Amino acid sequence: MQGMEGVIQFKIEEAMLKEDVRIIVGTKGTKAAWECYSTALDANLIVEQHVWGAVDARARNEAFNVSNGDVFRWKHLWKVLAEKFGIEEYGFVEEEGEGSSLRLSELMKDKGGVWDEIVKKNNLQSTKLEDVGDWWFADIILGMEAVLDNMNKAKEHGFLGFRDSKKSFINWIEKTKAYKIVP
Repeated sequence: MQGMEGVIQFKIEEAMLKEDVRIIVGTKGTKAAWECYSTALDANLIVEQHVWGAVDARARNEAFNVSNGDVFRWKHLWKVLAEKFGIEEYGFVEEEGEGSSLRLSELMKDKGGVWDEIVKKNNLQSTKLEDVGDWWFADIILGMEAVLDNMNKAKEHGFLGFRDSKKSFINWIEKTKAYKIVP
């Protein structure tokens, strides 16, 4: 995932905002995570690299990193997503006190009923909130500085696949909407 997990969480947060549930999109996590460079990984790129690794002799008996091949900052990505989906209130809000970072896993634990109403109202696939969002994982990703990897070894061995992370996030949001997973 390395960031792509945020796709469904973003859309769920957006839907809850429309239901007047008080969530400020993008505020969860730490200032360090909000400001640092991060990488993301598109699921289709994983498939592309695995197929390449299975058929290209240069990849035989080798292990490779895989990521989209670019970097982003959450503060810039949330701005792009918020603009795309008409969310006016987003950003990072500094929490008072040590270790007081807002955690999605806590914020969302009692929102199952709200999600059930959103599913009905928007004629979505029947899902439970805990099945469509890995809130604990989003807490991890948004709560630490990213570990950056690189694709140099894969490139040197002939794999040149990449994705633009901003476009990838938007693409996956559109796909989850098309499959009626999120509104």
